[in-house]
Amino acid sequence: MKVTLERIAYGRSGDKGEASNVGLVARSPEAYAWMRDALTPSVVKAVLGSVVRGEVERFELPNLLALNFILHDSLGGGGSSSLLTDAQGKTHAQALLRAEFEVPDAVAAALEP
Repeated sequence: MKVTLERIAYGRSGDKGEASNVGLVARSPEAYAWMRDALTPSVVKAVLGSVVRGEVERFELPNLLALNFILHDSLGGGGSSSLLTDAQGKTHAQALLRAEFEVPDAVAAALEP
């Protein structure tokens, strides 16, 4: 089944100087297992496209069913030195949550109606 990431996870993002971070919290243990396998740094970088000019780092928080991504060189120098519209990265989580992914039946079955 193809679904937007927001159907299986909550997200929040913010700024860390020249980098932004995106935290994703799975809505179910099945969703977390899928996210851990499917949402690699290279996949996240590909989904966000030209927004991320640097490396993407991923940190796992299994006790929270969460992943945290650091998007290096994604803010054009940060809030006080960038001409970007969103120099604090507040929309980066939403952009990722709007992306569509193919998920296994077990993950789809655990979704809220």
